[in-house]
Amino acid sequence: MNIGEIKALFLNNSTTKQTIFKNTFWLSFSEVITRLLGLFLFIYVANILGATEYGKFAFALSVVYILNIFYGLTSPQIITKEIAQDKEKVKEMSAIFSLKIILGLASLILVIASLFFVSHDPVVREVIIILAIYNLLNSFMETIWAFFRAKQKMEYEFLMKVSQTIVFVSLGFFVILNYPSIINFSYAYLFSSLAILLVFLAIFHIKVQSLKFSVDKPVWKKILSLSWPLALVSIFSTIYNQTDSVMLGFWGQITETGWYNASYRIIGVVLVPASLIALSFYPSISKSFKDSKEKFQKLWDYFLGIMISLAIPLVSGGMILAPKIINFVYDQSYFPSILSFRILIIMAGIVILCTAFQQMLVIVNQQRRFFWVVLAGTIINIILNSILIPKLSLYGAGIATVITNLIILIYSIILSVKYVPAKVFNIRTLIFLLTAFISSYIMYLIVGCQQIYSLNIVLSILIGGVSYLLISLFLLKFIFRLKFD
Repeated sequence: MNIGEIKALFLNNSTTKQTIFKNTFWLSFSEVITRLLGLFLFIYVANILGATEYGKFAFALSVVYILNIFYGLTSPQIITKEIAQDKEKVKEMSAIFSLKIILGLASLILVIASLFFVSHDPVVREVIIILAIYNLLNSFMETIWAFFRAKQKMEYEFLMKVSQTIVFVSLGFFVILNYPSIINFSYAYLFSSLAILLVFLAIFHIKVQSLKFSVDKPVWKKILSLSWPLALVSIFSTIYNQTDSVMLGFWGQITETGWYNASYRIIGVVLVPASLIALSFYPSISKSFKDSKEKFQKLWDYFLGIMISLAIPLVSGGMILAPKIINFVYDQSYFPSILSFRILIIMAGIVILCTAFQQMLVIVNQQRRFFWVVLAGTIINIILNSILIPKLSLYGAGIATVITNLIILIYSIILSVKYVPAKVFNIRTLIFLLTAFISSYIMYLIVGCQQIYSLNIVLSILIGGVSYLLISLFLLKFIFRLKFD
């Protein structure tokens, strides 16, 4: 393969398969770099600051995510879908950015007004303000990412994410080594986001589309009309994902918040492959929904099959390796995180499956119905947290999260069966499901052997992953004879 062919493979959009591969590669590459560098930094931060201080930071971040309710009203998914289906919509980017400025300032005001109700700790309050500004800046970068996803040019998103991560990790390590405090660490978040945003806004303005403040009421109305169901889904999803940490912190269980978020941080990393696959498939499935029913069905079959193939072994491997993972990442003071990790890894498997169905509902314009599912789940989550946290602390929070996501998955499946114009389940789905269960069970037995389990955690995970992959390929190719055409 010569340089021209390599360039065409990784930078051009030729066929559907090649484009999905290219986008998956760049998203995977960026997420591997950003997540691993970020994880290394947070491991160091958690161990240096201790569970209590780390718990304060996690509590502040959760509060910010919950209170920044207006950002979703310019949903990146909607922007991606609109531009993917009509390239002329790029001319509306100035109006979208302008709307985002107004909504961002409204969210920032809400955060400041809520400070005295959420915490009496002046340090936590200051951290909340800093992180709220960071989150505002980051929402602008998500809008630029949405444009590149619509163009299926994820290599530019890769460049933005990796640049921001390198700046953030460099600042983060400098701060935590020389001026260790959660306030100073929060400034590392803020300045890294500001620096990269200014650079890429300038590039976007010069190379892609001239940007200016634009009061375009028809565009604002259209974006708000399309986005509000997803915005509410995002708000309530954030609430049921962050309520546990907020309730733990609000009830004075700061150290427990640190333990809980220590395990949650790892869960966030293991969910990366599924989110990458979903992002890579999204533009192609969106386009096929409009162009070809047959292609739409085929892409959905493989999309769901891959998500199933990720979810089941993730839960199986995570359950058996939880003690080794936590002990490898954190010091002995984080021992209580082991059980919360086992609970949350079940949640991770459910979330992967739910992502597939949620994405399909958005593609077929059923986001409004999905909103009611998430709303019901949020109410249930708050009730369950209120009951379980006082009795079981961080483990009650984990159980509430699992139950909530399971309910959302069940209703997402029901909606998909009813409204998605394709066979949601068919023989391919069954084959992927059986293959995943059989392969995961054999992988569990292999990793559970004392000779394998006693190895370094990286080797244990590698052996488990390779064994699962080989067994799965054998079953798919030679027993079920599934063709990957």
